[in-house]
Amino acid sequence: MASNVWTTLLRCFLLNFSFHWSMYVVSIFLKHERFFHATGAFAVGLLAYLSYEWNGHWTLRHSVQTWMVCVWALRFGLYLFVRTLKAGRDRRFDGIRDNPTKFFYIWTLQGFWVFVMLLPTLLLYSKRDFVPICWRDHAGWGLWCFGFAIETIADYQKAAFRNIAQNKPDLRFIRSGLWSISRHPNYCGEILLWFGLYLSASSELQTYQLLAVLCPVFHYLLITQFSGVPLLEKQAMLKWGLKQEYRNYIRSTPVLFPDFRSRLTLNL
Repeated sequence: MASNVWTTLLRCFLLNFSFHWSMYVVSIFLKHERFFHATGAFAVGLLAYLSYEWNGHWTLRHSVQTWMVCVWALRFGLYLFVRTLKAGRDRRFDGIRDNPTKFFYIWTLQGFWVFVMLLPTLLLYSKRDFVPICWRDHAGWGLWCFGFAIETIADYQKAAFRNIAQNKPDLRFIRSGLWSISRHPNYCGEILLWFGLYLSASSELQTYQLLAVLCPVFHYLLITQFSGVPLLEKQAMLKWGLKQEYRNYIRSTPVLFPDFRSRLTLNL
């Protein structure tokens, strides 16, 4: 059993980085990052599906986990790919796309992120003992659905906002819908859904495998401390930091998780 686990992990690791580094070469040749996010999302779905097939032992928990990962990967990848095509470029890559070393580092970091985020799912597939569906599965699946809905709705609201001519990104910022209760509701949803996937997988994980909880924790820290929120907050301050309406917005709206208690107090 242990040998099977390590074999699957090694195959996924090699396939993942081979795919990412191949797309890095393509992107260097094209001098564009349009395939970056789609590559990460596609890798997540592909590795989840292949490891599910390689396992050869399928339970309801395994099947639901696979479908949830693949549905998220398909929606997320298509959304970011289309967004990049419409925008022409991703500003976060300014100063990076023309530097092969920095660009390689970013592609490798995404490959590492893909593998880490899938680790609870890959470990789940290695389990062959039947464990009945329990409260952790229901809670995890419910958390995934809640997080997926938040992320999807937030992305839709942001895309609709950007499509309105007078709401040009450099002139105005979104503060309606879910964006009125969180400055980054899409990230909030994404964090929740990955924690949900871990929670369901933990129904079968044992001993040291439960340390896979560090994977969604890593994702949370990556978003909140490094690649996601800090970069966007910095860009927003450069655009709108002098506008009083934006200063009021950041004072009254949480960065990530909505504070419904403060909202209720303000409305009373």
